[in-house]
Amino acid sequence: MAKIMIVDDSVSIRKSVSFVLSQEGYEVIEADDGIDGLKKAEANEFQLIITDINMPNMNGIDFIKNVRNLPAYRFTPIIALTTESQDGKMQEGKAAGATGWIVKPFTSEKLSAIVKKILG
Repeated sequence: MAKIMIVDDSVSIRKSVSFVLSQEGYEVIEADDGIDGLKKAEANEFQLIITDINMPNMNGIDFIKNVRNLPAYRFTPIIALTTESQDGKMQEGKAAGATGWIVKPFTSEKLSAIVKKILG
């Protein structure tokens, strides 16, 4: 089954995403910011990464750029999670290498459907 990393500074978001995706049978690894996420990306092989945009230490845009520089993650789907539905942030995320976008708050059904669609 696919291995997914959720990168978010909010423990409640990480736990809820983790719970939903674990119920679907995915293996989920949590990271609490971009720096932690980058370390885990280098040490593991994820089929999907879900990352928050607004985080301390290393934000989601910088995290995506750094992950995209790793050869193993050049084509790995990355979904950006954010509370912002602003076009500017979406364009910035896409330019950094985000595959898609989920605006918070989202339902577990929506999350599951998007993950299933991406991972097949």
